[in-house]
Amino acid sequence: MCEIHHIALMSNEINISERKLATQIADLINEARRTVVTAVNVTMVYTYYEIGRLIVEDEQNGNQRAEYGKGVLKNISAYLTPKFGKGFSVDNLQNMRNFYLSYSNYETPSRNLSDNTLPKPNFTLSWSHYLKLMRIENADERRFYEIEATQNHWSLRELERQFDSSLYERLALSRNKDEILALSQKGQVIEKPQDLLKDPYILEFTGLPELPTYSEKRLEQKLIDNLQSFLLELGKGFTFVGRQVRLTFAEEHFYIDLAFYNRLLRCFVLIDLKRGKLKHQDIGQMQMYVNYYDREVKLADENPTIGILLCHDKDNAVVEYTLPQDNNHIFAAKYATVLPSKDDLRQLILNK
Repeated sequence: MCEIHHIALMSNEINISERKLATQIADLINEARRTVVTAVNVTMVYTYYEIGRLIVEDEQNGNQRAEYGKGVLKNISAYLTPKFGKGFSVDNLQNMRNFYLSYSNYETPSRNLSDNTLPKPNFTLSWSHYLKLMRIENADERRFYEIEATQNHWSLRELERQFDSSLYERLALSRNKDEILALSQKGQVIEKPQDLLKDPYILEFTGLPELPTYSEKRLEQKLIDNLQSFLLELGKGFTFVGRQVRLTFAEEHFYIDLAFYNRLLRCFVLIDLKRGKLKHQDIGQMQMYVNYYDREVKLADENPTIGILLCHDKDNAVVEYTLPQDNNHIFAAKYATVLPSKDDLRQLILNK
């Protein structure tokens, strides 16, 4: 869709004051269009939910006949398709039935399904999103992805990517039971530096091979080339500051691979990339970068700088004994450039 204000800004006949007004009007119109599209999508989702409810109620009234799906849904589809199109195939009607069962707090077949006292779910995503979410068997995990997709405005592709990279499991396995429950109720909440961290980070979008035969410079370039995907993997609140940021002191130059700012924690986040196994010298260097930013760059009302060392391999003992016991601002995490299977990823997390 062409943004209206782009057309206005191209005109040579409009003065500064008029251009400002025209831009404000264009922004209002574009926002209205986005709202209309969202409203249409949400209305469609609620309609499919109600269709699912009608099907389930009719099915229950028929005492869960085994031939229901083969007979009744086939006849309904044959009636609806000429009127409303192929979106009402037997498979899609079955999806609507499953959608209602997944989101209606459905308990047992004996419950009175005509009782409308239960509140309807609050749908915020597109039908395509819910088709993906319904395939997630764990209700807590499904709710987490629904919250995150809504809060972060994930496209369907972004939702699929986060699920395929096991975002929920990567976050849940580093948390206690109460924090895992909070994930399913609130999504990922960023309140302290540890909340930002994932281990491992999944960088499959770079297209690099699994073995670290590439240079750190090439990895850095691939992350910059796919900055939008990298920001999605980093998580909430990140904005890009710069690459190869130079620090100069004691007549020497040092370069930070990537610098970001996190708006939620109100602090800088520095990232150094390590192709091979992490060494204690790497951790000491990151400590120096963090100290410099805290003393020379951050403002008085900003929070202490966070440093993250992304490495292909690490020795937890080296990390533990190099950093102070009260450390909460420098972290080491592995990365993978090939999307692991769910089982391989779980094993990778358990062995970290």
